[in-house]
This record gives sequence, C-alpha cells and structure tokens, in this order.
Amino acid sequence: MPTKVEVVAGDIASFETPALVVNLFEGVSHPAGGTGAVDRALDGAITALIADGEIKGKLGEVTLIHALGRIPAARVVVAGLGKSNDFDAGSVRRVSGDVARFLRRKGVTGFATIAHGAGIGGLDAGECAQAIAEGTLLGLYKFDTYRSNGNGDSDEADNGIASVSIVEWDAARVDALAAGVSVGTALAEATMVARDLVNHPANVMTPTKMAEAAREVAEAVGLDLDVMDREGMSEHGMGAFLGVAQGSEEPPKLIVLTYRGDPDNPGNNLGLVGKGITFDTGGISLKPAANMEAMKGDMAGGASVIAAMRAIGTLKPRINVTGLIAATENMPGGRAQRPGDVVTAMNGKTIEVINTDAEGRLVLADALCYARSLGITRLVDVATLTGAMVVTLGKACTGMMGNSSDLAKEVSKAGDASGERFWELPMLEDYRELIRSDVADMKNTGGRQAGSITAAMLLREFAEDADWIHLDIAGTSTASSSKGHLVKGATGVPTRTLAQLAVNLAKER
Repeated sequence: MPTKVEVVAGDIASFETPALVVNLFEGVSHPAGGTGAVDRALDGAITALIADGEIKGKLGEVTLIHALGRIPAARVVVAGLGKSNDFDAGSVRRVSGDVARFLRRKGVTGFATIAHGAGIGGLDAGECAQAIAEGTLLGLYKFDTYRSNGNGDSDEADNGIASVSIVEWDAARVDALAAGVSVGTALAEATMVARDLVNHPANVMTPTKMAEAAREVAEAVGLDLDVMDREGMSEHGMGAFLGVAQGSEEPPKLIVLTYRGDPDNPGNNLGLVGKGITFDTGGISLKPAANMEAMKGDMAGGASVIAAMRAIGTLKPRINVTGLIAATENMPGGRAQRPGDVVTAMNGKTIEVINTDAEGRLVLADALCYARSLGITRLVDVATLTGAMVVTLGKACTGMMGNSSDLAKEVSKAGDASGERFWELPMLEDYRELIRSDVADMKNTGGRQAGSITAAMLLREFAEDADWIHLDIAGTSTASSSKGHLVKGATGVPTRTLAQLAVNLAKER
C-alpha cells in the first residue's frame, strides 16, 4: 500500500498518533514553537535530554522518547536539523527520509510531523511541505519485487507506513502546505517509477518492456506515444543507433512521449532525450566480468525521461515537452558492429567506431537528430555515459556540459530546487581534436583524456543549432547506501530536476 501524505490543521501536542515528529536545531538548549509545546507537555523531557547531551540537534540525529501517556501520541521523535545557517529544503528531505525509515523499523504504521522549517526555519510553507513529501516517500522506497515471501530485509517491518500527517496550527498556511504536498507527491511518485525501471533486471527490462512502461505512463497522465521500430529507424537513416542494436536479438525501440501544454505555441518547447541501453556488455569491446551486473542500469537516463514525462503530465506546465528514449541492448552477437566500423547518423555525419563500449553517444546522436527534425529548439540529454564522470565527480553531483549558458543556468536553478546537484565542465574547442578521425567525420572516443568531455563534444555535433545541455549521470544514477531521500540502488536522478525545469521554463514565458 503506498504511503499517503496529508496536511491536518491542529495542535501538534494534542494530536493522537503512534508517533509524533518534532525537530531541533543544533545548539538550541530550550526548544520553542511546536517542539517547545511538546516539550512542555512532556514535562520538559526534551530539554532534560538536551542538558544531558543526549540530544544535540545534529543533522541526521534521531532520538526516540516514549510519551507514557503524557500526550495522546505514543512516541515522540526529535529529529536534528543541523546548524540553522546551513538549513534548507535539502535538510528537510534528508530528515524526512531518515525519520520515516527509522519509524518503519520500529513497526510504526503511521505518524504525524510538524512542518520542518516552515516556522523559525524560514522556509516557504509550500516548499517545506513539498520537501517533506519527497523525503518521506522517496526515503521509504523499497524494491522487493523479486523477493519471495518472508525473505525481506530482517530489520524492516513488513507492514510499512500507510500515512503521514503534517500537523499545522496556523490554519492560514494549510492550503499552501497541501499544495506543496501535492507537488512533492507527484515528483516522488514519478521518481519511484524511474527507480523501478532501473532496478528491474535486464532479462525483464528489455527495450520492448521500456516501451510498455512508457505506454503505461502515457495512458496514466494523457501523453501521446509513438514507438519507432528497427524498420522505422532504417527509413530515417539512423545508422549510429542501428549499429549499436545490430548485435542483439532484442528489437530496438525509439520511444517518443509528447506532452502538449501550449499547443498554440509550438516554439515553446523542450526536448528530453534519454539513453536507454537496457544492458551493456560493451559489445565486441567486452567489459570485464566483475560488476557487469550493474550494467542493467545503463538505461537510467531513459528511465528518468519516462518518469519526468509522468511528472510533467501530472503538473501540467504551459510548455510543450517531448521525451525521447533510445532503447536497445549492446551485445557481442555474431552481427555486432566491430571496432573500425563506420556508421552514418541521421543527419549524414559519419562516425568511426573505435570502441564498441562507447555506444551511448551513438544512440543519443540519432535521438538528438530526430528531436531536431521535430522542431525542438531546447534539448537536454541524460545518460550514464562515461566511467570518467564517476572518476571526476564521484556520486556527489552530475556532470553538465552544453552549448548554452542560459539553459545551463536553468538546469542548475531547477537542480537547486530539487536538491539534485550539477557541475558544469568546459567545452573547449581543443577537446574536439581528440575525436577527430582519419577516415570519418569523427570517432566515437577520444581515449582516456577528458573522456566525459569528448563524449559530449560528439553529441554536440548532433544537437546542431539547438540550445543543448548534456547530463552525465554515471555516478549519480545509483546510491551505494541509504541516507535521507536516497536509498541503496537506483536514485531516479535527475527526474525531479527535469520536471522542475519544464515548470520553470513555462513560468518564464
């Protein structure tokens, strides 16, 4: 059963619930606001624990107090918010995710919380509620589709959390909080779609299955869907895409989802292009066997685009958005392309294949060309494109490159709102020399130097004169442990940023 987040007008200290969540900034010795009201009702128990040094208010700190009949709530959780100068919506997401998992482990099926940061924290009420909804729902995410009954995590209760109530004493803020919860829920649910798609094994999540998932999204939120097969790609001259696909028996799919939020203004558009390699062996340039199972997640970019289109269809911004997902496997079959082959992309440019494991940029090249043929003038592509990006930025933030400083600023702004971080790398012409080919217009890899940038330099050739940004999520597409709204496994990055970008661009018209 999915968790429901709601807003309730009332007094937090007198609210009946299995668990009540309050908060504390680091360095505060006498809590005020809602936490202070609960502290007084508990005969100063929170203040006493602060004095004893058990509660410090550090970010990530969670302290459980049993109410023992002093208030209607059975338990009180004091969540540390960290230093007040560092507090933002990201802190709220982290606290909400950590607390939700903590209470689930205790077997709690529902709890109430104050609106972290909407009072003395200084956050906008809607922003605060959105972060609580996102943090709670994403923090509670579990992927146990393939676990047989009774074989779940030993430290987690089976029943889960059914409901979370944000209790607000100021009735004038209830509507704003409720609106924030609605947006946060939409974004979290979409992100969980992306996580599910990535977490499925490759024998299930084939290109055909990705297309079916896109169809479910289209039907759920009223999008148009077109799925191009191998024959259609051949008719459009997508030789780069087909070169990657030819080694697999699984049929490739170019999935196109369309949202028409401003149909009378076709120039008001945004294109989201995702790499959908449902399994990447490396092809003839075979990857090492160690950790190859993780290559089921090489379609995380495509998954985030499908999920972002779901969120956009739900939020309904006034902008036209097209999502394109280039889905195929990269396999070393008897028909697989070879190092040294030359392929021709849809726009007529030729690419020498130096390494068949540099396949993502090939399928994206044709997807970008097709997006341009649809008249899309602003493009953002998303891909787990290079291992070099993991070396460069690790898992802390996503690498960003492109040809438009304005669009880069918009992506960063949307990322700031979503709590997903981006770092822009340079696109100097010097790097173009590294992909110069002796036999074709370019080659698909420039070697070890600036590997993430040279991959982006190739993609730039196919974005042509559109404003274009490339996001390399090789590091940020997965999390190695659970903290805050992130859980171990697929993260769904950058679903929420892409949706927020569409919303922001629509507002700026």
